[in-house]
Formats: sequence, structure tokens, C-alpha cells
Amino acid sequence: MLGPDDHYIIISADTHAGGSHVQYREFLDPKYRDDFDAWREKYKNPFKDLKDTDLRIRNWDDDRRDGDMFADGVIAEVIYPNTVPPFFPNFVLFAQPPTPDEYEHRHAGVQAHNRWLADYCSRAPERRAGIGQIFLNDVDDAIADAIWCKENGLRGGVLIGAVPPTAEWIKPLYHPDYDELWAACAENNIPVNAHSGTGGPKYHPAPAMPLVHFIEIPYYSQRPLVHMILSGVFERHPNLKFALTETGCAWIPPLLDSMDSLLNGMRGNKVGEMRFEGETVPPRSAAEYFAQSCFVGISQPTPADVSAGLDILGIDKMMWGNDYPHEEGTHPFTREHLRQVLGHLEPTQIQQILAGNAAEFYNFDLKALQPFADKYGPTVGEIAVPLTSLPSGANQALERSAAQLSKAG
Repeated sequence: MLGPDDHYIIISADTHAGGSHVQYREFLDPKYRDDFDAWREKYKNPFKDLKDTDLRIRNWDDDRRDGDMFADGVIAEVIYPNTVPPFFPNFVLFAQPPTPDEYEHRHAGVQAHNRWLADYCSRAPERRAGIGQIFLNDVDDAIADAIWCKENGLRGGVLIGAVPPTAEWIKPLYHPDYDELWAACAENNIPVNAHSGTGGPKYHPAPAMPLVHFIEIPYYSQRPLVHMILSGVFERHPNLKFALTETGCAWIPPLLDSMDSLLNGMRGNKVGEMRFEGETVPPRSAAEYFAQSCFVGISQPTPADVSAGLDILGIDKMMWGNDYPHEEGTHPFTREHLRQVLGHLEPTQIQQILAGNAAEFYNFDLKALQPFADKYGPTVGEIAVPLTSLPSGANQALERSAAQLSKAG
């Protein structure tokens, strides 16, 4: 039982970090450094948060990052990429997959990032679970990179990008050619992660492009879950662990219902005039596969996300995230956010969402984290106080976030 003076352990299941170009150069295979220097001379950074010195250092500066996180009550993190690795055309999550001509250099770039991240996490291994990057262009390379991540302490697993429909040179996630990758991840207990922002098509420049891009992000971010369930990945690899992050979760129950309606119709060969072979349909329901294999990282969850998680998906599937250092995340108002959306729950439920599930999925040691929580984490009593007004500066943070998203588009 947690009393009012006990401190919550908070693990963010969604943060972002990356190296600077100077740092990445150190971790890049030496044979690519001359090419990197030439590429870097021409590269123009379009992102405000990576131009501003005070903002960009949050991606790699231990003191700045830990200071921000501890002040907000967050004491451990699961780390996705954020900066621009060598030879990438733009922001790591929005970048299209490499073409065959780009693959060699882009692959060297993500390997440099993974080496950087392994070094970064090694400085606080009990508090940092890094997620390595892999490309799907070459399955053998993807497997080798995933195993490298496992062997070098990146216990967050690997990030797979949803395959854009315009990337015709890469097979979609539902293709059976990836079975060797899923098998390797399952056998080696390597979590597979998908993150919002990947998988969108290459958009043609136009005044409405940013609006179209951002309205379609949720759709393309949901496709990995759909492709992996409908193609039977979780049937063939029941030990595979899959997390879908920064997408909320209120949309998942109706999507599972929709998939189950389709699967039931196809099992009865009753989908309009279409006729299908029964063996193409996974034998169990989409809801069962989700319960067996899937977790959700609910970054800055809404009340609807919390309700869907508790009432339908199950509390054991929910991992809270703050999306640091992005301005649309909860920093520096995490305590107020938790009071607003989770404070009405039982303390044991709150602790499970804030740390228990992430500790299980990403192998954090809660006993090792407790001393940090006792020093920096909010108390049970604090989070139980209802939030009746927005904290000073919250509206300005929302305005800055909206402006930044508009520019990024």
C-alpha cells in the first residue's frame, strides 16, 4: 500500500534524445567521415529546437536533461531518437526511408546514432533505456543491428518505422519476409517499438501540406499495429513484445472492433462479393492479439485515453510518457498534468501506469529507481490534490508548441 507521504516512481515511456553532428562524427565508421564532412557543410537545419543552443542541448547534455527531468518528478526514461543523424534529409521520425542509393550512408548514420545512444545510456544505465534504430531495407542488416542493440545495453529494443505507401522499394510490414526479424526479436527478448510520426507518404509542397500532414499522422502511425495483427505476426511469434507510442490509445478499442468485424466476415467468406481462402485469416481475434503482445506508450494522455485504457484495454497495457524535450509534452508541468488526468485513481493504479508496466516491458529495476523517486518524485498526497486551474505559463507553452508544429510542417 502507498501512503500519502510515499513518492511515486515515474518512468517516461516516451522521451527523445540524440547527438550533435560533432558527437555523431566520433561514432561514425571512419570510412564515412569525409563524406559526412561534405554532407554537413551543405546541411541546413530547419528546426528551431535544434538551432537554439539552450533547447538543443537537452538532447545530449546530462546535467541539463537530468535537471529538467528531476525537477518535473521524472526519474527514468525510454529514449527514442530526436536529432538528425548523419546523412538524414531531415528530422529522424519524419524522414522517408532510404532509397537503395541512399541506404549505405543512411545505414552508417543510424549505426552511429546507436553507438552514441549506447554510450549515453551507459552513463545512467538504471535510469535510461535506449531504443536503437533499424532500417527495413535489408532484413539481415536489421537483424544484425537489433542484436547489436541488445548486446550493447539498449534494452529499449528497436524502433521500426512504418513503411510509407510511397516507399515502393521497401516491403510493407505485413509482408512475410520480415518473419526472420520478428523471430530474432522474440527469441532475444528485444522489444519492437513504433512511434507516431513515421510512415507518412512523401508530400508534395503546397500551402495546405502542413495541415494535411498533421491530420494524417494518426492514420499512418496506426498502420504498424494493423499490419502486424492482420498478417498474423503475433500468431506466429507469440513472445514478440510490441509497443506503440505517442499515439494515445482511445482510438485502439474501436479499431480492434473494426478489425474483428472484418476478420469474422472473412472467416465466413462474407465480405461483399469478395471471396477469400480461410487460411489467410489469423485464427484469433485482434483484441486477443493485442492483449497477448501489445503495450501503448500514452504520452500526455487525455481523460479519454485513461478511460479507454482502464475500461477496455487493461491497466497493464498503459505506459505513461512526457515526450521530453518536445514542447507539446508535459514538461515543465508534469505534476499538474498527473493531478489532472490520473489523480482520481487509486495510488497503486497510478504507480502501475507511471512505472510498473514500463519496468516490466523495458526491464527497469524499480528498487534501483526508488532512491531517485524518494528524492525527486511527487508524493501520493500531492498527485491526489485536484487541479482546479492551469499553472502560470501553461497557455504560452501551448502556443509555442502549436507554432513549432506549424513550422515543422
